[in-house]
Amino acid sequence: MIKCNSHFTTLILFSVLCLFACKGKYQITQTKRAEYNINNDLPVDSNIIKTYNPYKVQMEAEMNKVIAHSNVLMSKVESDKNPESLLSNFFADATFHEAQKIDNNIDFAIPTSKGGLRMDISKGEVTMSNIFETMPFENELIVFTLSGTDTQNLINFIALNNGEPVSGLRMKIVDKKPVNITIKGKPFDASKSYRILTTDYLAGGGDNFQSFKKPIDKKHLGLKVRTALINYVQNLEKEGKNINPILDGRITKN
Repeated sequence: MIKCNSHFTTLILFSVLCLFACKGKYQITQTKRAEYNINNDLPVDSNIIKTYNPYKVQMEAEMNKVIAHSNVLMSKVESDKNPESLLSNFFADATFHEAQKIDNNIDFAIPTSKGGLRMDISKGEVTMSNIFETMPFENELIVFTLSGTDTQNLINFIALNNGEPVSGLRMKIVDKKPVNITIKGKPFDASKSYRILTTDYLAGGGDNFQSFKKPIDKKHLGLKVRTALINYVQNLEKEGKNINPILDGRITKN
């Protein structure tokens, strides 16, 4: 017993000595720094170029590949200022079309806001890069089941914004409010629930969308918006068809 206590006492003393020995005080006595300007005056680093150039060549070849043809210019400017545009109709119809291959019970789609449409798509050849520039985000498509009240609030918000890219939904905007609302050709019924295709970004409150906060149900499709767009235009090309959106009066304004 005495031997054990002796070992224990020795251990305590050793720990105390280590504790005090480790409490050294350090002070900064000198600092040196230099600025390195990153501009055109920097010499080219050939090693860096050799490292990334093969990837650059491969990426440019992929991005410059022609994957479709368009009969019309789809303008972002027109999309920003009008309730309905060729660009917004194309975007909404394409994503809705591809999503319905996975779930054919979707009532209507709002797969982006106007702000999410980033670039024109020119008339003529459409490259992979054009799709990436128009849709540069990694947004996922999700189907939300909303109550009639939340659906009405969503439609009200679309009208307040002077329209958004939609498919399957039609309405007229009068004094910033929606009238003559139809969904899949049938009058809107506030007593019913509706299944709406949108993205994780808008559903999360992006661009001030709030109607998806309390869904009855939601379903992830495992499909990105950009992938849907690419699949849609590539399938048109395989069928010998061009992209040819039209203004069909889905959202009009007094």
